[in-house]
Amino acid sequence: MESIEKSFISDVIVKVRQAQYEALKAVNIHLINLYWEIGKSISEKQVESWGKSVVPNLSKELQKEFPEVSGFSVTNLWLMAQFYTEYHLLENLQPLVGEISWTKHIVIMTKCKDNTQRQFYTVATKKFGWTKDVLRHQIENKTYEKYLLNQTNFDETVPEKIKNQAILAVKDHYNFDFLELNDFHSERELELELIKNVRKFLIEMGHHFTFVGSQFNLNVNEKEYKIDLLLYHRLLQCLVAIDLKINDFEPEHKGKMEFYLNVLNDKVKLPNENDSIGIIICKYKDRTVVEYSLKNTQNPIGVATYSTSSVLPEKYKDFLPNKQLIEERLNEFLNLKTED
Repeated sequence: MESIEKSFISDVIVKVRQAQYEALKAVNIHLINLYWEIGKSISEKQVESWGKSVVPNLSKELQKEFPEVSGFSVTNLWLMAQFYTEYHLLENLQPLVGEISWTKHIVIMTKCKDNTQRQFYTVATKKFGWTKDVLRHQIENKTYEKYLLNQTNFDETVPEKIKNQAILAVKDHYNFDFLELNDFHSERELELELIKNVRKFLIEMGHHFTFVGSQFNLNVNEKEYKIDLLLYHRLLQCLVAIDLKINDFEPEHKGKMEFYLNVLNDKVKLPNENDSIGIIICKYKDRTVVEYSLKNTQNPIGVATYSTSSVLPEKYKDFLPNKQLIEERLNEFLNLKTED
């Protein structure tokens, strides 16, 4: 097959796939609109003091009339009513109802009670193409809270076109509860356990991370320096250096990471890649010390904590920013552009 013919066939395949995607999107919008209208009708009848028996009766008749159509169970009808009741007066949520599938709406609606949180996960599901299982994992893993809390200097050091993606890529806290470590483990033991469980480690790090190496060697004037873990972020198209610390974050950790990033940018990164990013993962951190340490730093660095338990650190939620800052961060996220 000649290259011109291959190109023609490839273009047609792309058009077919795009048409299929648009068709599925249209079907989903129509289905969500239908569920919205059914939920509205049920909700209005409840206001009129109709008995709860109307829903089982409606379910029975709908399934009898449309046996080939699923989704008319009693439970699902009540979820439609809840969906309309909780969303129809909210300006930030109502425009989003057709953006994701019904099953994902159910996950968000049942697991998130805060409306801003629901908005975040709805938008994130659409932007990143999360499956239902990935969405559930993101909610259980407190991605919303970690996005609001993360400490980086990316606003000043990362190019505008990838700034928001970079901010979302770094969490404030990582749960390494899959590791078999005692409370007095060394940094080397932590590193080896993460490598041993590299798949779970990358899942915890987040979307688009791939593993490059451990104890990654940097040669500077015949002297060797080693980065604990080196990752690559496919969406950001940059190397990500991980420095592991089993104690408190100290200001000098930032200087060491800056050195790593300068060498990576000069000797390792490819011409088409963005500048490298550093993440210092430590056992504890003083947020004020981190804030001062990252001030006026030229390289993009984030500082996070970790635990080997699924329980978040004590008072973690106390650090959540005020409502105004939450709205600002959420607006940044809503304007985040992703590749198709």
